[in-house]
Amino acid sequence: MASMTIQNLSPNILQMEYAIQGPVVARAGEIEEELKKGVKKPFKNVIRANIGDAQAMGQPPITFIRQMIACIAYPKLIEEGNFPEDVRKRAKEFLQGCSGGTIGSYSIPHGLGHIRRRVAEYIEIRDGVPADWKNVYLSAGATVAIQYCLQLFSDRSNGRKNGILTPVPTYPFYSACYSIFGINLVGYYLDEDSNWDTKIEELERSLVEAQNTCNVRALLVINPGNPTGQVLSRKNIEEIIKFAYKHNLFIIADEVSQDNVYSGGKRFYSFRKVMIELGAPYSSIELVSFTSVSKGYMGESGLRGGWLELNNIQPDVQAQLFKYISAMGTPNVIGQAVIDCVVKPPSPGEPSYDLWLREKTAVLESLNARARLVSESLNAIEGYKCNVVQGALYAFPRINLPPKAIAAAEEANQLPDVFYAYRLLEETGICVVPGSGFGQVPGTYHYRTTILPEYDQLRTILETIRTFHQRFIAQYT
Repeated sequence: MASMTIQNLSPNILQMEYAIQGPVVARAGEIEEELKKGVKKPFKNVIRANIGDAQAMGQPPITFIRQMIACIAYPKLIEEGNFPEDVRKRAKEFLQGCSGGTIGSYSIPHGLGHIRRRVAEYIEIRDGVPADWKNVYLSAGATVAIQYCLQLFSDRSNGRKNGILTPVPTYPFYSACYSIFGINLVGYYLDEDSNWDTKIEELERSLVEAQNTCNVRALLVINPGNPTGQVLSRKNIEEIIKFAYKHNLFIIADEVSQDNVYSGGKRFYSFRKVMIELGAPYSSIELVSFTSVSKGYMGESGLRGGWLELNNIQPDVQAQLFKYISAMGTPNVIGQAVIDCVVKPPSPGEPSYDLWLREKTAVLESLNARARLVSESLNAIEGYKCNVVQGALYAFPRINLPPKAIAAAEEANQLPDVFYAYRLLEETGICVVPGSGFGQVPGTYHYRTTILPEYDQLRTILETIRTFHQRFIAQYT
């Protein structure tokens, strides 16, 4: 007899869902296997538009980063390889900071000290405000750092769960973590008609409604937005900060896509910068922010590098977080090397600078063009509404589904947007994530798609979606 069964499995695990790797995506994997076996389909391959994996979609890696990794992984290349002088110098510096002079050794739990100092310098340059390296923790991707911080809210207070005000639509990783840690998701709807702005009256509504069911302790913001692709204005950030101060809320700022800003007139402002520049009393708010090397112009998703930075955390609380992180093992050393390359890239006059700048500019300009292409093409489809993709790597179009399609979904025991996504996958091979996995205003239907496929392929994908939608609507009208 099995000691572990579905009946005695943790209810938190059973409750957890993660739409990014949900049933539609699982079906995409099955179709890929069917294609390998020669099963005939109306398409030749599956296009995984469900995930923001830049290099899997053809984005080239940055040469400076890969040369650095090559040298630290095989140090003989520092002297024998045909690499620029600044790469060799940086590789030597990095290895000197590693125990035993090798990346095969453990890092200290909070990350290598000289990289944490460089992250602090990077934050200071970005924000124009000094940063303390002791408040920086390196991690194997931002998701690990986020889990560390969410654990702080996992306990019950006064016999009730803690809750976190969370944008809806939201990145499903957060709702998955909440389920595991026993945290209530207190959703506040982003305003789709205002390009997914955060409205303070909606925050107030959500907070009031939740106060009878949980202790609302924190406010999550995702900027630039995932899945919604908006970039918050400074004015909106100021409003959110003042709201958090009014209600004594801890701010959790997911800023992993801060390099991905496309719309003219838009600019990324960190919550830290705005909070400090607002001055007292707002500059005293507790804040944790996250960044990753998986997004931006780097797209190094598989190398797993990220960090968190703390502001205004009580010293005894910070000490407990340190303790917890220390018990969880050490961050990936190669990921820390990528962080080093990102926070301290080549400088003007150094041998690697011109190529680094060309490659970075080419990636961001291409993403800019693709962001425009996606929103313009989807908006040209009758029954679609797609806000401008101002930043990040995703679009979240709204689709109007006729009553017969909704009835067909009910008959198939599926949500309407899931039914649509399955049909899109089965008929075209295009894999997207149904909007219900992110949350959406009741009665509306969306899906998330990435802007990452190369431009010509993306144009073909969008035309395929247009043709599919016309056929789908004709069938159910």
